[in-house]
Amino acid sequence: MPRPDDVLLPHGVARRVDVAAATSTSTVGRWLARGQLLVVAPGVVALPDRAARWADRARAATLYAGAPLSHLSALIAAGLARPTAGPLHVTVGFERCLRDAPDVRVHRSGRRLATIRCDGLDAVEPSRSLVDAWSWAWSPVRNVRAPAEQPVVRQAVIEAVRTRMVRAPEVRRTSARFGRHAGRAELALLLELVERGCQSELEVFGVQHVLPGPPALPAYVQQHRVVLPDGRAAELDAAWPEAQVAVELDGAAFHGSRAARERDLRRDSALAALGWVVLRFSYERLISDPDGCRREIEAVVRHRLADR
Repeated sequence: MPRPDDVLLPHGVARRVDVAAATSTSTVGRWLARGQLLVVAPGVVALPDRAARWADRARAATLYAGAPLSHLSALIAAGLARPTAGPLHVTVGFERCLRDAPDVRVHRSGRRLATIRCDGLDAVEPSRSLVDAWSWAWSPVRNVRAPAEQPVVRQAVIEAVRTRMVRAPEVRRTSARFGRHAGRAELALLLELVERGCQSELEVFGVQHVLPGPPALPAYVQQHRVVLPDGRAAELDAAWPEAQVAVELDGAAFHGSRAARERDLRRDSALAALGWVVLRFSYERLISDPDGCRREIEAVVRHRLADR
């Protein structure tokens, strides 16, 4: 008796009717009974060693729905978020009557869906997916995973704009087309902060709770570019160019390794050669003592301005 393999299921996942057409209905039934195939969504089967992989679960969801990935699933497919264990999201038209499946959340929309192709999967384009995922993450009554999804979607927005996958005005226009959706004010605030130069949640926290500005000090510049003596360019998290004071906010994920610390030290030395003072604050210090960090920054900037 033949066995299901990558020839019949080249992506590890396929519609049951397609596998039956290539073999027979009874053969597929025997494979399922023996555990050689698994039902991963209504009408969709997978090889056992592929059933738990996110990409194959996503493919199963699109085969079941005959529709693209959307919401957080589309962001994952586009590389803006890491795969999660939660349900896969797809969006179909209002004319379709398709129920949720155990691993698939079906959304309906009367708006036209523009899609992109991501590693063989159709997904709703990023601007629309960001707004869809944001609204869903700010809907705790309908979405039990909302508290866990909010930081993931926030980071996806930051990453999408930072890498220029989308432009902030484009996301803002998409949000406006949705009218009053959940979390709209919070999305507008984050987009404003990212447009100003915030490239991480830590920098957002710094702007909102740490970095002093008028009237205490002159306005700072985010992502201020300085050309180092060796010709390389350094972008400073926040800077007071007239005082030549820079503030670097060190997130644990990017500044925790020995190599990263060495890189930071070399860059700080190069900036010092140009007359800059670099104030570097760890994640732990920023979170635990934002007021102390702000007072320290104010004192240094004021002293430098007084000497000029």
